[in-house]
Amino acid sequence: MDNLNSIFLIASLLLCLSIVASVISARVGMPLLLLFLGVGMLAGEDGIGLDFASFEAAYVIGHLALAVILLDGGMRTQMKTFRVGLRPALSLATLGVVVTSGLTGLLAMWIFDLTLLQGLLVGAIVGSTDAAAVFSMLGGKGVHLNERVSATLEIESGTNDPMAIFLTITLITLLTQEVADPLSALLMFVKQFGIGLPLGLAGGWLFAWVLKKLQLPTGLYPLLVTGAGLGLFATTNLLGGSGFLAIYLAGLMIGNSRSAKLQHILPVHDGLAWLSQIGLFLILGLLVTPHEMLATALPATLLALGMILIARPLAVLICLKPFFSFNWRELAFISWVGLRGAVPIVLAIFPVIAGVEDAGLYFNIAFFVVLISLLIQGTSLPWAAKRLKVEVPAEFMPKRRSLLGVFAEDDYEVFVYSVKSETLDGVELRRLRFPSGARIGALFRDHQLIHPSGSTRLQQGDQLCIIGREADLPVFSKMFNEEPQPSKEKARSFFGDFTLSGDAPLKDVADLYGLTISPDQASLTLGELLTRRFGGHPVVGDQMEWHGIRWVVVAVDGDHITQVGLKPL
Repeated sequence: MDNLNSIFLIASLLLCLSIVASVISARVGMPLLLLFLGVGMLAGEDGIGLDFASFEAAYVIGHLALAVILLDGGMRTQMKTFRVGLRPALSLATLGVVVTSGLTGLLAMWIFDLTLLQGLLVGAIVGSTDAAAVFSMLGGKGVHLNERVSATLEIESGTNDPMAIFLTITLITLLTQEVADPLSALLMFVKQFGIGLPLGLAGGWLFAWVLKKLQLPTGLYPLLVTGAGLGLFATTNLLGGSGFLAIYLAGLMIGNSRSAKLQHILPVHDGLAWLSQIGLFLILGLLVTPHEMLATALPATLLALGMILIARPLAVLICLKPFFSFNWRELAFISWVGLRGAVPIVLAIFPVIAGVEDAGLYFNIAFFVVLISLLIQGTSLPWAAKRLKVEVPAEFMPKRRSLLGVFAEDDYEVFVYSVKSETLDGVELRRLRFPSGARIGALFRDHQLIHPSGSTRLQQGDQLCIIGREADLPVFSKMFNEEPQPSKEKARSFFGDFTLSGDAPLKDVADLYGLTISPDQASLTLGELLTRRFGGHPVVGDQMEWHGIRWVVVAVDGDHITQVGLKPL
């Protein structure tokens, strides 16, 4: 009993220390995942002396944690981002992993004096980006990327694990068996995707449907989703498919179901995802014995730099440049944010369990690659986004929003806004031009609920509760934007001082600004011209220079540009 309580005490202290230290991490710009890894190392043999060397336990914990992280990441990925990110992300998740792994493997063979198969195994282990790292970096750094870049990175990180697992297991088989069967390896690859994809989509649709039909205490909905997701993960793995792909797709289907119960599910899963990341990196940090890894440090660092500066950029160029409408700045940023995290370290446990010769070397290399990736790429992400101009001003959002639970789908929400703008001070409510169907639900003034009427005049400091739908957000945000003046000036500087409708006839715009257009352009609208220039899938922040003017996409509805900003060069 005393041993059990000691384990509980140590685990709780490590958890609390990691969470408290995250405040310091945020201030100095250190990636949180690196912090959790460091706390685990400090608690290990070369720190306070905890002895944890069970690769089998780390393997189990790693799979469980990654499943929970992918489930949460899927629920937070908007299906609408697939219109711009799905095809390039799948290209990176398949061909990109092969190219990155191959080039990294050749570098590893040269740096560590390995055989070709051993080098390729190193490349396969570290070849995929990590969902936990990408979701954490993009969500926690306050960086607002344009939709094309963010969607590609998120979808790639959630779908590239099957390829990395396939390559790793295939190469382990080739190294441990005298005669390997290439046909069996190919069949395993087909099964990973062929089973994981339909089971994930079907399971997610079924879970979303059940959620809408069931009426449970609010605390049980997150537990139901977690249990169902892990059950799907295990079932898919038992059938030979990719459980990681299946649980990510299931989360995607649940998160895009527009169920009112998501407001009870997402906050709990946010905590579960953080707990999984903290626990996973603490365990991986405990597995490491730093003094035994010093001999690997320099060559592994060289390998990491080679992967970051050579292998990943070449893979991105090969997969994206010939086929998709990414500009050079976007390609450079996607190349730079090939973050490695827990997945390579978990994959490095595979050779240990399989009994591959010199298996410890693979683990040490993977650890250093992850360490360098988090140190260099993770810490420089905000700088790179700003430098490469892929960041867009954050959209103003209400102070709070929550679904009302009136309808199972396309539900109404309540949006809470503060009245801080001087332009709204003294304005009668009847003069506010709300979207059709939106209504003021309540008005709070001086901590008192008052009953508003059309003649009620707004005052600074009022809190308005507005009932509407998600499609109404742009109108509300423009009306109640309470951002400080510097933030508004930053947005105006990015998009320009003047805005035109995307539906404006290009001929009229040309006449107004003295532009020269070709006869085949005369029948186009301004939005149609820009859509053609951006490959058919424009996103907010896309811009082009034309006739001495920079034309910036301000708003889109699907693939339709609704507003365009103008900035003189």
